[in-house]
Amino acid sequence: MGRLTIDDGTVYVFDTTLRDGEQTPGVSLTVDEKVEIARQLDKLGVDVIEAGFPVVSGGELEGVKGIVSLKPNARVAVLARTNRKDMDTALSIGVDRVHVFIATSDIHLKYKLKIDREEALMKAVEAVEYLKSHGVEVEFSAEDATRTDPSFLREVFTEVAKADVDVIDIPDTVGVATPERMKELVELTRKAAPGKLISVHCHNDFGLAVANSIASVLAGANQFHGTINGIGERAGNAALEEVVMALRILYGKRFRIRSEFVYETSRLVAKLTGLYPQPNKAIVGENAFSHESGIHVHGVIEMPSTYEPMTPETVGRQRWLVAGKHAGTHGVEAMLKEYGITVTREQLKVILHEVKKLGDMGKKVTDADLLAIARSVTGRIPTEEARVRLKDFIVVTGKNVNPTASITMIIDDKEGKTSSIGVGPVDAAIKAIQQVTSELVDARLSEYRLEAITGGSDALGEVIIKVQDSMGNMASARATGPDIVVASVEALIDGMNKLLLKKAIKANMRMMDDV
Repeated sequence: MGRLTIDDGTVYVFDTTLRDGEQTPGVSLTVDEKVEIARQLDKLGVDVIEAGFPVVSGGELEGVKGIVSLKPNARVAVLARTNRKDMDTALSIGVDRVHVFIATSDIHLKYKLKIDREEALMKAVEAVEYLKSHGVEVEFSAEDATRTDPSFLREVFTEVAKADVDVIDIPDTVGVATPERMKELVELTRKAAPGKLISVHCHNDFGLAVANSIASVLAGANQFHGTINGIGERAGNAALEEVVMALRILYGKRFRIRSEFVYETSRLVAKLTGLYPQPNKAIVGENAFSHESGIHVHGVIEMPSTYEPMTPETVGRQRWLVAGKHAGTHGVEAMLKEYGITVTREQLKVILHEVKKLGDMGKKVTDADLLAIARSVTGRIPTEEARVRLKDFIVVTGKNVNPTASITMIIDDKEGKTSSIGVGPVDAAIKAIQQVTSELVDARLSEYRLEAITGGSDALGEVIIKVQDSMGNMASARATGPDIVVASVEALIDGMNKLLLKKAIKANMRMMDDV
């Protein structure tokens, strides 16, 4: 953990996933989950981990203590108001930084704190002096800064700078700022507190959190606050991965972030919070590096930069080609080759025609569909036998019962059994399959869709899944039936076998290349 400096041009990343991100409605992390995320954030390379708001609950306090005990490379910070109880609680944990705040806008002072400007200023200065006297780094936030009278904001920042604050933060608490406004406030802060590190904390109520964070850094801010996947209160915070990658690639800014772990971190946070990014989200959305259009796929196959502003590997991802009504021959041919299938030009045209017909019917064309079409056209299909097969399974669920799945599978002709608990019967079954097959294939479920395709209480359900292994191979599959748990299990097992087939074919190709 090096000394704070504004001289080398490095932009500091203050991650608030475990504090502001956890304030997302419906999200509540256990101590172990917070520690797991903190460990991953440290691996990612963030400069500061805001571990939480320790005064709010015993569990929150224990979570922060657990993160401190990791002794991460990143600084560990906690949030505190300007009262002694908050600050003493923060100091008692042994954190590196206390992020202390008080509101400065007239609307907050009048209706929330019920104090005047003079008292707010006094509380801010006294809090900084008190914390600094205990030997910790201090970051001061003027809550609702973007709606604060600029002359008063300048006075507050000048006085906390005199109190020897380390970092001054400009929060756009309700997301009302524009890039132009953030630029003005950064310049105001630079003049009010010369030589101090300047930070920004932007919310996304108008969809401007990322743009405002970028504008602030370009105007001279040394640090920004962000959350993984942009989670947070209301519309969320600035998406850390978007700000970092945009500033790094488009503006040449320097970070300590190890971008190859961005997607891995995104998936972990999504899994533990239950908040998965929308498919079209930049950088980490499932469609961010997916291509279906024939024109695009042709270009990407020839030269990826024709339609990709960065390589997927930059953020720990893999390219994903999709078959559908917009597909072209190059894309379909490339997808078939991943399964070791070569076809004639005439066969390819027929396969493409059938794929487009499915797409025109509104169907999502999975790998299973493509292979079925290829089999019907060519009479051939990869001869590799399924290495993962289901023998039987039982799911127990009900009111006041933890959904539990017990499963028996045949894996390379050997029997494997396990049981798992989940939040529901499908989740329990999927976790059980992943556990029993973990040594053979690390298959993560990256997409799960359930659709009713008939009406009534006996409706048939269609399950469509996409899985990805640790090597970046991806496969999609579908299954249909009246029992959605059974259909989910069948789809997942089919997807796993397709991953294993792709992996085997790639290994054979590498062996041939070596020869």
